[in-house]
Amino acid sequence: MDLNGLPFDDQAMLKGLRPWVECESPTFEPAAVGRMMELAARDFATAGAQIDHIAGRGGFGPCVRARFPGAGPARPGILVLGHFDTVHPVGTIETLYWRQEGDRCYGPGIYDMKGGTYLALEAVRQLARAGIEAPLPVTFLLTSDEEVGTPANRELIEEEARRNKYVLVPEPGGASSVVSGRYAIARFNLEARGRPSHAGASLKEGRSALRYMARKILEIEEMTTDSCTFSVGVINSGRWVNCVPSVCRAEALSMAKRQTDLDAAVERLMEHAGSDMGITFDVARGVTRPVWEPDAGTLSLYERARALGRQLGLDLGHESVGGGSDGNFTGALGIPTLDGLGVVGHGAHTLEEHIVTSSLSQRGRLFAGLVATLT
Repeated sequence: MDLNGLPFDDQAMLKGLRPWVECESPTFEPAAVGRMMELAARDFATAGAQIDHIAGRGGFGPCVRARFPGAGPARPGILVLGHFDTVHPVGTIETLYWRQEGDRCYGPGIYDMKGGTYLALEAVRQLARAGIEAPLPVTFLLTSDEEVGTPANRELIEEEARRNKYVLVPEPGGASSVVSGRYAIARFNLEARGRPSHAGASLKEGRSALRYMARKILEIEEMTTDSCTFSVGVINSGRWVNCVPSVCRAEALSMAKRQTDLDAAVERLMEHAGSDMGITFDVARGVTRPVWEPDAGTLSLYERARALGRQLGLDLGHESVGGGSDGNFTGALGIPTLDGLGVVGHGAHTLEEHIVTSSLSQRGRLFAGLVATLT
């Protein structure tokens, strides 16, 4: 098929994408995520999808499943994984406002990953308008908790993946590469408990949990090596500056290229639990993403994408990367999975988040080629 003949239009796609980006949807505000799901569900329904609304759980927002039946009888098909939760709090749009500057377009969540999800939807629409029936059914699963490790929806993703033959993930992509594997990730909840006192009148009587946590953070982050990283990104302690804080909580993240490295990292971090200097320190393991290493099925899927890319003037490479996605789960199950099929851009999780506008149509054509040719 002639991918270049499909009339993708970057500016028309931006017009459709803008309401998604301006509908802010941070993970920890389930009502906001729900509004985004409703907005997207309408767009998917208009494109011909059968919509299923899935209630949220665990304090997270709802999910949406959108099915395009494809040609022929019902059978295992293509699962497209997307998430609509973002790291940006409501109100970020006032600072990271929608704007175009040359071939860049800015906005919260536009790069990770509303832009990629939109181009995947546009790919299905363009095929339908061209009268090209996808050989396989295409199911979009749009989830609400990816940015915090998918604690509520992992089972939903894995069960849906088992009903399909391929998984495509339009997370951000490299300018000339896609993602064929991802590192293993583990999260940890840290808690220090000390003894309170009046910080002005009786400072020495207290045992500051916050001070102890600060020391532990340095110890933990200094365990980082080339094969395994450690970082602490959330700290909560104290309510009054004139009180020695008796409790301090933090969250840690470890990422490793190999599962064995992550397993060793988990053991090392758990060894930090104990009591010292009048402080009790607890370490609890949180959600984990398994390592995803490319197998024959994923590499075959990549070769299909690479061949299609040549039609678009792309010489696509592939790589394993850090920064987890829900592709970790499906790839680890052995289901052929290709990730990084979304927009090109930069600044994920920052106030400089943007996409390269021209990548919308280029990556949209690539996605359309996969949907149209996978059997």
